[in-house]
Amino acid sequence: MKAVCWHGANDVRVDNVPDPTIINPRDAIFKITSTAICGSDLHLYNGYIPTMQSGDILGHEFMGEVVEVGSEVKNLKKGDRAVIPFTISCGSCFFCNRDLWSLCDNSNPNAGLAEKIYGHSPAGLFGYSHLTGGYAGGQAEYVRVPFADVGPLKIPDGLSDEQVLFLTDIFPTGYMAAENCNIQPGDTVAVWGCGPVGQFAIRSAFMLGADRVIAIDRFPERLQMAAAAKAEIINYEEIDAGEAVTEMTGGRGPDACIDAVGMEAHGTGLDAFYDKAKQAVRLESDRPTALRQLILACRKGGTVSIPGVYGGFVDKVPLGAAFNKGLTMKMGQTHVQRYLRPLLDRIQKGEIDPSFVITHRMNLSEAPQAYETFKNKKDNCIKVVLKP
Repeated sequence: MKAVCWHGANDVRVDNVPDPTIINPRDAIFKITSTAICGSDLHLYNGYIPTMQSGDILGHEFMGEVVEVGSEVKNLKKGDRAVIPFTISCGSCFFCNRDLWSLCDNSNPNAGLAEKIYGHSPAGLFGYSHLTGGYAGGQAEYVRVPFADVGPLKIPDGLSDEQVLFLTDIFPTGYMAAENCNIQPGDTVAVWGCGPVGQFAIRSAFMLGADRVIAIDRFPERLQMAAAAKAEIINYEEIDAGEAVTEMTGGRGPDACIDAVGMEAHGTGLDAFYDKAKQAVRLESDRPTALRQLILACRKGGTVSIPGVYGGFVDKVPLGAAFNKGLTMKMGQTHVQRYLRPLLDRIQKGEIDPSFVITHRMNLSEAPQAYETFKNKKDNCIKVVLKP
């Protein structure tokens, strides 16, 4: 089969690789009908996530049709169409039983490696380095899905791939980011980063009752998409975003701030240049420019929600400000399985059509070009969907 494989920083190729097979009786094999490139994939593409190996198959946003099931998979049958959460979860451990699916104790075969860095291991993830299991991803013609009796959600007739594809990651990720804000009537939420996750966080904040949403980015097309959702917009290259949100909230600051940027944040201040220089020589693994700014901007007693991915160690984070302002900080990989059915229900009711975020549709064979287009924001690119 053909698959998008990582061969080093800024080097992905469409290779011919062996077809996946059933390894465990709880496995299923899916024929991929739609897959997407996530902003998190760019961290791999740019070489900032450790333990990648040449030939690793990328992709954690995908859906498709069942072509084979293991003997213990009773919830799926050949021909079923389903979305697959990017988090791989066993369904029966301490964390799965508490709806904390991305913290599954049993799905990362390389848990010992992750423990050395994080203290404890998160769940296994599709296509996201050997630190999280080394699982083959879904930017391919076929994929093996472990714990298929737990994760995949069958899609009812009448819904297109593009309406439901983002249930696999970015819609639940944006929604959980907003949910973590504990939004109350009249609240103002500020979202740093208007990429795909930021766009869903904006819409989710409104769905959960926010009175105002302020969106911060530098790309006009992203800001326009945010404005279309009734967000107030700030271009941080034109004005200091921290000062602007403070002024827009009468000096108090937003009730909640969402970091939908993560480890490769850009900025215009000295701290941004400091981060870029340290990361370039691997003296710092992540660039927390946005995180610093939103911690300082958030109102006293407010909430900082972090869906943006951080991979390792950051420098000069104003923890003293977070402490003395009494901020609540909530973060983590998304517990996708928790949100699948509730968000599918919102789609079916017409409350949201997640396909709004798609700007580019390309063939799987065009993946190297697609990664370059997405990384460099060419042609006003916000989200790419690949068709095998």
